[in-house]
Amino acid sequence: MKDRSADPLIDVSQLKVGMFIHLDLGWMSHPFPLSSFKLSSEEQLLILRRLGLKQVRWSPGKSDLPLDATPMPPPATAPAATTAEPQAEDEARERHRRLLAEQREALLLCERQYAEAATALREVMDLVPREPTDARDRSAALSRALLDKMLVDGDINIRLLNEGAGERATAHALNVAVVAMLLGRAFGLGRDEMLDLGQGALLHDIGKMELTPRFRHRDDGFTAAEVAAYQQHVAKGVVLGQKMGVGAGPLLIIAQHHEHADGSGFPQRLNADRMSIGSRIVALVNRFDGLCNPLLSSKAMTPHEALSLMFAQGRSRFDATMLNAFIRMMGVYPPGSAVQLTDDRYALVVAVNSSRPLKPKVMVHDPKVPRDEALVLNLEELPDLGIRRSVKPQQLPRASLDYLSPRSRIAYFFESAGPTPPSPPGEMAA
Repeated sequence: MKDRSADPLIDVSQLKVGMFIHLDLGWMSHPFPLSSFKLSSEEQLLILRRLGLKQVRWSPGKSDLPLDATPMPPPATAPAATTAEPQAEDEARERHRRLLAEQREALLLCERQYAEAATALREVMDLVPREPTDARDRSAALSRALLDKMLVDGDINIRLLNEGAGERATAHALNVAVVAMLLGRAFGLGRDEMLDLGQGALLHDIGKMELTPRFRHRDDGFTAAEVAAYQQHVAKGVVLGQKMGVGAGPLLIIAQHHEHADGSGFPQRLNADRMSIGSRIVALVNRFDGLCNPLLSSKAMTPHEALSLMFAQGRSRFDATMLNAFIRMMGVYPPGSAVQLTDDRYALVVAVNSSRPLKPKVMVHDPKVPRDEALVLNLEELPDLGIRRSVKPQQLPRASLDYLSPRSRIAYFFESAGPTPPSPPGEMAA
């Protein structure tokens, strides 16, 4: 391994974007995720100057500079004044505290909105037997509220939440609705189509309310008669949807969410040409969430494994164009995936920007940093750091498993990729 101390020193004033530099400082003494990295922006240069450093080491061989931009050797200078070091360290700690507070605030906002949506959905389900038309209106209002929150300028992150809120059926329906609407947004569906998609996704499993608990979740050990009993939830859902008076778009989603593109699904064995676009979206997302969040957690796949399996089945079971768009949106390593980075550290993917799926945001296991002070790293901003492979939680070293705490239940919501102002209380349940 090369001795980095042999790398030449350069005055901070001579640094340029594209240089690969090394900071001989402790992790808490600077705000950068890594101590060795390639400068990628003027903002990083400004931060370096504010640290009070006079010189840093740099690696010409790892730098990306035109030949005429190579800096001249620095003039002989006196060693940097040590009095600047405590000040720089204090500034770095303050910046870390500020970023940590912003990170926690954004996550709390996301979780609060998810909890409000889950509460509103439970109220809808409680109303279905007693006040079906009121349940219809409230489910439409919840779909509209979700859509309005998606109508923001710029990118949206798909965010992993700390825990799924509420009981499994509610969490599943909300997961499917949120991710399906994000996929519909990526396909450029119009507002009315998006509203139908959201309402149909929220209500897609409503027929299970009419089944005994034993038949609400398919088991591999079911007899043919038991499978038939389970499959009845689709027809029962259509009947409930008709009693509620939901529109044709949501009703088709309830009727077709278990159909397959190759005609191998149920109950009508429709192929992709006979399925509505909303039904094709929900069938895809429903399968993904079912693999990640089965009734028995011991059978759960990681989000990366679920996508891999669906891709293997994609030529027959799913609309190929839609599946490819779904993988692009969720990222090769969706939120909730445990991964090993190219520098050998382990991490948990916590958010993915659908326009940059190969560069998600990750929480990295760093034994030098307490877990409650760990900053989420945006791999998009770290060109020299990436993901090497996905790993199962049980493959993680014990220390990494305890630190990262992979979720037993995957729950997703969405957040603006930029700063998001807090919403007024009760807005989601309007």
